[in-house]
Amino acid sequence: MADPRNVAMIGLGIMGGAIARNLIAAGFSVAGYDVDAGKMEALARDGARGASSAAGAVGGASIALTSLPSVEALDATVAELVAAPQPGLVVVEISTFPIEAKEAARDRLAAAGMILLDCPLSGTGAQAVTKDLAVYASGDEAAFGRCREMFAGFARATHYLGGFGNGSRMKFVANLLVAVHNVAAAEAIVLGVKAGLDPARILEVISSGAGNSRIFELRGPMMAKGVYTPPTATMHVLQKDSGIIAEFARSLGVSTPTLDAAAPLYGEAEKAGYEHDDVAAVHALLARRAGL
Repeated sequence: MADPRNVAMIGLGIMGGAIARNLIAAGFSVAGYDVDAGKMEALARDGARGASSAAGAVGGASIALTSLPSVEALDATVAELVAAPQPGLVVVEISTFPIEAKEAARDRLAAAGMILLDCPLSGTGAQAVTKDLAVYASGDEAAFGRCREMFAGFARATHYLGGFGNGSRMKFVANLLVAVHNVAAAEAIVLGVKAGLDPARILEVISSGAGNSRIFELRGPMMAKGVYTPPTATMHVLQKDSGIIAEFARSLGVSTPTLDAAAPLYGEAEKAGYEHDDVAAVHALLARRAGL
């Protein structure tokens, strides 16, 4: 069996890059792959080994993490791994996708002797940098046990939730709150500033009361300053996640009126030119409506 401290990171975006750096700092040997060669070069300067493919990254690894932008990217990665199988490899899928897509990936990898865990994360890219992430793990419990030390290398909390897919189900609950709280924070700050309150005082006072939230704490300062870069999560990502959550809720017959009200604002902000900014930029949209 490969050394459990040899880890592959496939996908080196905002989240994957930060996780890889924390694993290196924790003493893990990390091989990284991304379709963007610049991201691999940047990670190599921090001590990772670059690879020319996903299959190349997992060579000699005990665990591989996948942090990917789309189901299509997941399918392509799985196809690579299946074409050059590494029996016993545990693949930890940390992205937010429909459960059916992850189940299909699990089954294809299992046929080649590899195990897929469904382990989405709670936290922003900024939180990933400081290891302030929570892992929602689900799937094969023995494989999860092999990953505990690795999870501790980049997250502050890890929750094992049982059967495959429960990690995603919990993530949908969490991200529904994130999408709604982000818009609520922007709406509240715009209201306060329009009423003549100092934005810095709004942050100070609200953060000490019942109206506070982690999203208010994390993104409120960006909103108060009107500066939405660098992004910790982009409009496109939250739009994607909100669509997945809404479809999942509909499949269960669950009404999501607050998500339904919040989600279109992310699309509107993206069309207004904030597609590469942090999702805190919904504040700019509401501030403009208010004449600020």
